[in-house]
Amino acid sequence: MKENPEEGGRAAAVSSDAALPKYVLGIDVGTTMIRCHVYDRVAALKGASSKQVEVLHPQPGWSELDPEVLWTQFVEVVKEAVEVAGIQMNQIAALGLSTQRSTFITWNKKTGKPFHNFITWQDVRAGELTKSWNRSLLMKAVRGVSSLLHFFTRIDLFLLVSHLTFTTQHISLRLAWVLQHISEVEQAIRDNNCCFGTLDTWLLYKLTKGTVYATDYSNASSTGCFDPFKLQWSVFLSKLLYIPISLFPPIKDTSHNYGSVDAEIFGASFAITALVADQQAAMFGQCCFDVGDLKVTMGTGSFWDINTGSKVHISGKGVYPLVGWKIGKELTYLAEGNASDTGNAIKWAQRLGLFTTVDETSKMAHSLINSGGVCFVPSFSGLQIPVNDPYACTSFMGITPSTTKQHLVRAMLESIAFRNKQLYDAITKDVGISPTSIRADGGVSKNSFVMQMTSDLINKTISKPVHTDMSSLGAAFLAGLAIGFWNDKEQLKKLRKTERFYKPQKDSKEYEPAISNWIKAVQRSLSWYSQTS
Repeated sequence: MKENPEEGGRAAAVSSDAALPKYVLGIDVGTTMIRCHVYDRVAALKGASSKQVEVLHPQPGWSELDPEVLWTQFVEVVKEAVEVAGIQMNQIAALGLSTQRSTFITWNKKTGKPFHNFITWQDVRAGELTKSWNRSLLMKAVRGVSSLLHFFTRIDLFLLVSHLTFTTQHISLRLAWVLQHISEVEQAIRDNNCCFGTLDTWLLYKLTKGTVYATDYSNASSTGCFDPFKLQWSVFLSKLLYIPISLFPPIKDTSHNYGSVDAEIFGASFAITALVADQQAAMFGQCCFDVGDLKVTMGTGSFWDINTGSKVHISGKGVYPLVGWKIGKELTYLAEGNASDTGNAIKWAQRLGLFTTVDETSKMAHSLINSGGVCFVPSFSGLQIPVNDPYACTSFMGITPSTTKQHLVRAMLESIAFRNKQLYDAITKDVGISPTSIRADGGVSKNSFVMQMTSDLINKTISKPVHTDMSSLGAAFLAGLAIGFWNDKEQLKKLRKTERFYKPQKDSKEYEPAISNWIKAVQRSLSWYSQTS
C-alpha cells in the first residue's frame, strides 16, 4: 500500500550540500506491517509505503513468516517509498533498519537457503519446554546457588541469574526446540554450516548478498541469550541449553557502517548504517535520551521502556534489562515491561464485525459512561508482567442480555488502559526512577479514549508525536548520525515534533470499581491452558 507523503516544517533547518545525497531511509519490519519512510535533512517525511506482514499459523500456537515472501515485500516497500517521494535511489545517503525482536531463522551457510520459516516472538510452540525448564530441579539449583553467590560477592550478574525465568517470547528455548526437532539444523551445526539470525541479521545478509553477517547490541540484548554485563552472547546460557555459542553472529554498534546494499537489488548502492530493535528504535525516535525518560509504544502489543542510563537494571518481577543503543563509547540501557496483546486484540474484534474501522472505537467507547459490567482480558499470547502467566486465556466476562457492541468495544479499550496502568506501576516501582517524561507512539496511541484513560489512571501527562511510527524515525536518526547527516542528539531533539499532550482529567479513584472488577476477570482467566498443576 502506497501512502501519501506527510510534509511539514520542522523546528530546525539543516544546511545541505547539493552534491551530497539528501535522504535517509528508515525501514521498520514490525509484527503486522513493513514500513519504509523517506526523510530529508529536517526529518520531514517525504514519502512512505507499507505492506501487511503475512503471518502463518501452521499449528495452534505456532507463528511463522515465510522468508521469501517477507523479502519480496521488503524490496517492494523500499522501491515504492522512494517512488512516492519522487526521488532516485542514488539520492539515498543511508538506510536504517528497525525490526521486530526475537523473531529468528536459521539457514545454510553455503547456499543461503533457510532451514525453516521465521519463528516469531509470538510463537508458543516451546511453551511446555519453557514450563518444564522453569520448574526443573536444575533451574531451582541454579537460582539458589546464584542467590547465595550474590549474597557473598554482591556481583550483579549472580543477582540476574538468581531471577532467571525463561519465557516463550525470548529466543533461547524456541531455538533449543528447533535444535531438538529439526535434524537438518542439528546436522548443519555439526558441519559448521549453519547461520542463525534475528530479522535484522537476515535482512542485512540479504541486502549485502551474503557478504555481511552481524547484529547489533539492541537486538542481541532482546533475545534472552545475551549477557548485558559483559556485552556478549551468554556463555552460561549457551552451555546450559546446549546451544553452541559459535552459532550466534558478531555484535556491532547500533549506529555503525555495516556495509552497502548490493546495487543489483535497488539499482543503486547506499550504506546500511543502523540496525536496531523496534522498541529501542522507537525510544530513540522519541528522543528519550536521558535517564528517566519513559516511552510506551502501543502497536501489536504495548511496550513500556524507561531509560536507566549506564546502569543495568536487575529485576525479580519480570522487568527486563535491555541495551537501548550503543554508539561508540556511549552505551544506554533500558528496562522494559510489555503486554503482548493490544492492537492485535482490536484487529481481532474488527474481524468479528464489532466495528467497521478502528477509528470508530474511541467514539463508541465515549458513547457510554461505563462498560456495563463487561470485562475483557487480552491474552492471546498469555499475560506478562506483573501477572506473568503464559497460560492465561483471552476472555469476555460479565456479558448480559443487555450487552451491546459498544459495551464490548469499551471493555476492550479499557483493558488496554488497565494493562498500561499495571505496566507503568510495575516498572516505575521496580526501577525506582521517577519518570522525567512520558511519550506514546504506535497505532493505538491515535485512540483518544485509551490515551486519556491511561493518563487519568497513572496521573501523568503523556505526549504524542505528530507521526506515530517512531521505529522508522529512530532507525533513520541512528543511520543519519553514523554518516554525519545529522550532527548529534541535541540536533535530533529539535527535529522532534509533538502533536498533543494528554493531561489527567479524572481522579484515578473513579476507576477503582472498574479496575477491581477487571482484576477479578483476569484471575479467572489464569492457567486456562495449563495441563498440569
